[in-house]
Amino acid sequence: MSGTGGPTLPQERRLVTAIPGPRSQELMARRTAAVARGLGSTLPVFVDRAGGGVIVDVDGNSLIDLGSGIAVVSVGNSADAVVDRVQEQVARFTHTCFMVTPYEGYLEVCEALNRLTPGDHEKRSALVNSGAEAVENAVKIARAYTGRQAVVVFDHAYHGRTNLTMALTAKNMPYKHSFGPFAPEVYRVPMSYPLRDPDGMTGAEAAARALDLVEKQVGADNVAAMLIEPVQGEGGFVVPAPGFLPALAGWCLDTGAVFVADEIQTGFARTGEWFACEHEAVVPDLLTTAKGIAGGLPLAAVTGRAEIMDAVHVGGLGGTYGGNPVSCAAALGAIETMESLDLRRRARRIGEVMTSQLREIAASHDVVAEVRGRGAMVAVELTRPGSLSPDAATTAAVAKACHAEGVVVLTAGTDGNVLRFLPPLVIPDHLLAEGLAVVDKAFATVG
Repeated sequence: MSGTGGPTLPQERRLVTAIPGPRSQELMARRTAAVARGLGSTLPVFVDRAGGGVIVDVDGNSLIDLGSGIAVVSVGNSADAVVDRVQEQVARFTHTCFMVTPYEGYLEVCEALNRLTPGDHEKRSALVNSGAEAVENAVKIARAYTGRQAVVVFDHAYHGRTNLTMALTAKNMPYKHSFGPFAPEVYRVPMSYPLRDPDGMTGAEAAARALDLVEKQVGADNVAAMLIEPVQGEGGFVVPAPGFLPALAGWCLDTGAVFVADEIQTGFARTGEWFACEHEAVVPDLLTTAKGIAGGLPLAAVTGRAEIMDAVHVGGLGGTYGGNPVSCAAALGAIETMESLDLRRRARRIGEVMTSQLREIAASHDVVAEVRGRGAMVAVELTRPGSLSPDAATTAAVAKACHAEGVVVLTAGTDGNVLRFLPPLVIPDHLLAEGLAVVDKAFATVG
């Protein structure tokens, strides 16, 4: 299978030392001495090789990967088409800067994005380096197009770590703490959060609640952009109630605001469609992408309606490394892999398996308040039994128990009480089953 890191990388969980092993501990000591303290690590093992559904560390341990580098290597590490295209491109040239002397790979990625993103209208794309940079450029484009300044975002949102995207992000620790002041003209309203909303609240009602605040506190005529993750990522894989996203998009259409879908974590087949907004047939004005776009190489993009994208003056968008030719080659290889292996269908199947198994776990452990997600983007929210009080301590303990048994899982949520699962879309069935069995054992162990 493409993405297995070559035929010599067995797709198995194998522990030959404790986690972390001695070699990883040695490297961690060097890391402490050389790397800034502000950079954290979820699991203190150093990687030697990776591919398919496994990560092999420097001590020879083979770990099941249920994180994909935070939804980045959806096609697997070292996917064949990505490797082949990158190697060919590196041999030709590694950089010229698209704004100095352009190259065809950039055009091909933009053409692919214009083809794959929702809507049959004329589109344009611009390539940048990271998800945060894509979001910042979407805000710039919306402001240039509308002549307005206000940006509306939602509770539990995560949009990046730059100054503007920290303002857009809802969570203080660790993303915003001590880093202010932040960019102005950012307004936050309630998200549709079915687990925590009043019983029976529909998506349309949740949208009305949010839009009432926008109209009263901001003013519709002042809103340049409404920015939302169709399924929230760091916020805890919150899936809004049906009807919420269409109502927001309709309001933007009526008021002239630009509707921006942040699909950085949800994009590129992760949720079972190319993009998560397609589940409700929502067509955004602008859409931001990164993470899964390039098989692990740094690349991001803004794609949207031609008249909106072209509102910016020549020279107003760009950056030295944006759309680097090697990253563009990787993106073309990743998209080729997604299409040839039908990874949208595979994501739906992975989601069915994960949701079924995690709901069985939930039935045996009253600390689980909800299992939710779309496709291969599934989460478990943990609360104190009999309440909706977040239980971050048990969440961390379950994650730690999984790590000790050689399974990489991630946590999320504004309160740190969500386990999130983002396996590579090429993970073999037997590894997925084994990984979920370890999760079950971890819940039983933590009690």
